[in-house]
Amino acid sequence: MSEGQWWFCLKHMRVEPDQGCPNKDRMGPYASQEEAAGALQRAADRNKAWDEAEQDDD
Repeated sequence: MSEGQWWFCLKHMRVEPDQGCPNKDRMGPYASQEEAAGALQRAADRNKAWDEAEQDDD
C-alpha cells in the first residue's frame, strides 16, 4: 500500500488504498483511512453550506 494515499470508492462505498478502483469512481486522495471514511459526510456538509450561502445571496 502507498502511504498517504487513501480513497473512498463510490462504487463499493468503502475506503481503498491507492491500488483500487479507477479514480473516476473514487473521491480523494486523502492522507488517512479515517479522512477517506469521512468523505461523503464532508461532501454533504459542504453542499449544505453552499446551498445556505446561495439562499443568503437571494
